[in-house]
Amino acid sequence: MINLSFCNVEFSSSARNSIRNAVIAGFIFLTLVFLTSCAVNPATGSANLVLMSENKEKEIGQEEHEKVLSSQPLFEDEELLAYVREVGNRVAKVSHRPNLEYTFNIIDSPDINAFALPAGYVYVNRGLVTFMNSEADLAAVLAHEIGHITARHAVQQQARGALANVASTVGGLVTAVATGSSYVGSQISQVASIWAQTGLSGFGREMELEADQLGAEYLVNAGYDPSAVIDVITVLKNQEDFSRRVSGTGRGYHGLFATHPRNDTRLQQAIAAVGQLEDTEVTQENDARFRQFIDGLIIGNSNASQSAEARNRYYQTLLGYTLVFPDEWEVSETTTTVTAESDVGSLKIEAQRLQDNIEPRVFIRDNLGITNLQKSESLSQYRLIGHTGVMGSSENNTSERVAVIYLGPRVFIFRGEVEDGSAYNEIDELLLASIRSFRAIQRGETSSGSELKIKYVQASEYFDFGVVARSSKISQYPEETLRILNGYYPIGTPEAGEWIKLVE
Repeated sequence: MINLSFCNVEFSSSARNSIRNAVIAGFIFLTLVFLTSCAVNPATGSANLVLMSENKEKEIGQEEHEKVLSSQPLFEDEELLAYVREVGNRVAKVSHRPNLEYTFNIIDSPDINAFALPAGYVYVNRGLVTFMNSEADLAAVLAHEIGHITARHAVQQQARGALANVASTVGGLVTAVATGSSYVGSQISQVASIWAQTGLSGFGREMELEADQLGAEYLVNAGYDPSAVIDVITVLKNQEDFSRRVSGTGRGYHGLFATHPRNDTRLQQAIAAVGQLEDTEVTQENDARFRQFIDGLIIGNSNASQSAEARNRYYQTLLGYTLVFPDEWEVSETTTTVTAESDVGSLKIEAQRLQDNIEPRVFIRDNLGITNLQKSESLSQYRLIGHTGVMGSSENNTSERVAVIYLGPRVFIFRGEVEDGSAYNEIDELLLASIRSFRAIQRGETSSGSELKIKYVQASEYFDFGVVARSSKISQYPEETLRILNGYYPIGTPEAGEWIKLVE
């Protein structure tokens, strides 16, 4: 029998009934959950609380997969993708859920990350692949994510979140009725998308360790060295440590391992649990084939992954300036002029030596001979000064956007024309936006079209990362970056003949 007397407060009959129904409903729900929702984990054999069938898991995985495809650019390298899928399927085939239809994709991002969605969807960032040094390393990353899938970690976290939400809902309903406040079902907070969040933060230490152990087991079954799990995490931990040292911030792979992985006792125990290396047979040592696919791989930002603004940004390295032209305008250049044009308009930029220290507006009047400037306004952008306006009349389609901007010892003269008078205002806004985007090229900035790529070379007897870094195209911290890429951070020297990744 349930006593509904709270602190001698008297309730109406309807209030008492509402409270009684809420409590009974919550009690029955929680009882049913614990009686009917424990399922045997297919990977570990232990009992786990789940509130989702495998069919529902597949449905949600498909839905979230479509969201990923619509929000993340995929890396369009069919040969590398086929290779990743080959390695991934080799590992998945020997997992605890081999009958799932696994899908492997490469996201075109320089970020060092990988994640999985329920029911067989695995994603690895291009940036993470560049830091791998063998096929076993790549297999270890994929095996770890497959471990999350086979152990149904996302489903387990969803169940825990749902139970917490139910408890909050029942308690909130009781409180609302007792106080007389308004409480409707639409106000009940919904469980967050666990599988979306874990792509950044991971599943927590316990589940991450379990995924490492399962991944090591799958590596052994697939013929790979299980110690690759520790090798991979070591490289990623080194990258995290370096990021923290130079910027004060850094987030490790799934946010784990405050200590160094090789000193992490629980990680070592998790990997050792699958058996000693000498008791297993390593059959997959395809390092030459791995290098074949990694050689030439883009490191850092790719042109395709950049925003429209970045893709359309033009760099004039000789004169030291950059700006963004309208989308799909064709660019031509000489040593002192650049012209971007299309069917609707054009913009020409000319550089001249600045002879006199005069205001930009005066330069337009005295040096360009333009006295009838309309829509006149000053420009102040990126610590540069200038002036712009419109010459002529838009009514007869003869107007011209004119601007000057001072940069160093030079004055840059802009002349923009509108070819399509019916869209004058729209095109003039495009011209003005390009002019306002003009600035000096920043230190270490890489122009669009000059992607950096991995190149394999064999180390000589006197190979030295410091010496090689001096001629590297890596703009910041080249020696440290090369060391991390090759697994020699913070110290160490490769042996003669060892294959080393450079950046060109």
